[in-house]
Order: sequence, then structure tokens, then C-alpha cells
Amino acid sequence: MYKIVKRVCDFLIALVALIVLSPLMLVVAIIIRATSPGPAIFIQQRVGKDGKVYDMYKFRSMCVGAEQQEGGVFCTKGDARVTKVGKFIRATSIDELPQLVNIIKGEMALIGPRPVLTYYPKYWEEYTKEELKRFDVLPGVTGWAAVHGRKTNTVEARFAYDNYYVDNLSMWLDIKILFMTVKSVLTNEGNEDDGSAEVVTTTQEENK
Repeated sequence: MYKIVKRVCDFLIALVALIVLSPLMLVVAIIIRATSPGPAIFIQQRVGKDGKVYDMYKFRSMCVGAEQQEGGVFCTKGDARVTKVGKFIRATSIDELPQLVNIIKGEMALIGPRPVLTYYPKYWEEYTKEELKRFDVLPGVTGWAAVHGRKTNTVEARFAYDNYYVDNLSMWLDIKILFMTVKSVLTNEGNEDDGSAEVVTTTQEENK
């Protein structure tokens, strides 16, 4: 029953939010296109529930081709690859709004483990049985790990928080995370990678 109610609530909230926020999102898209070469929407493959790969949407906050430049997937404080508009939308989490479409499509939930890249922190076949637990549920726009350190957590800490969420699924926990997320966004707490998070490089990535 929890999963059914959660999915219905996610769909309705995302649909209403998308309608209400569409004027803001249109303005943001226009400003991004006008101030930085490249598309307004950044599309990146992420790993979802049960290992299914999907395209996650975000407003582009960095220059085109940023992942191929020095710094890779990490964005640290003062990163030169972040555009002027990008600094603002990242600080306010506006860059995450396009993920409302992912929620409506059933690829994401409002609350859940943040989706990982297809190659970071590991390739799918390299995850341990314990680490795979986080993929038992839909990835979320925000989650238990996101409100406990966000980008300053180590990979191990994020996975531990994610597993706690999966082991304690409840509507109450989702509501708690939602309120904690609002506080986190308003204070911008933990929203900048200060370099303390552990960098994990897999053997396959080294051999690319």
C-alpha cells in the first residue's frame, strides 16, 4: 500500500509542480540559453531501480563538455566550469526542477537515493550485494543521504544512508526528509563539494 500511495502522490505532486513552475522553468531555460552556449537542459544517463539506465534531466549549470575537462564529475567550490547563472540555480536547487518530468515518467520518485552515474562510483557489475540494496527503490530528487551532508559525504556514507532509507521505508520518513530538504535548500547546507568526499576510481575507469 505504501508503494502505491507513494507513486500516486509523487505523480500528482510532480504534475502540479510542473504546471505551477512552468513559467519559472521557461524563464530559467531562456536565461541559460542567452548567457551560455549550449542547450538549456543537461541530459545524463543515470542508474535507476533494479539497475535500469535512464536519462535524467537537469538545467545545465556548467559549460558544455564540463565532464571531459579537469575536475570530471566533481564540482568543487569556485569551479570555473560553472556558469554565472549556474551558480545561482545550483545554490537554490532550481537546476533539479526538470527531474519532475522523470518523476511523471516513473523513472524517479520525489524521495529516494540519489541516482548514480553508470560508471561512478562503480560500474553495475562491481557493486556488492549490500550496495545493490539502494537500487531496490526508485531514485529520488532528494533523499536521506541528501539531507545528511549532501555533496560532502563520502561514497560509503551515502550508500549507508541510502540503505537505511531502504530498510526503513515509510510515509513518515518521506515527510521528514521533505521538511529536512526544505531546510537544507534554504540554508544551502552541504551543497558544495569541499573536496572532503572520497574519490572512488574503479579499475575499469582507469583502463578507459
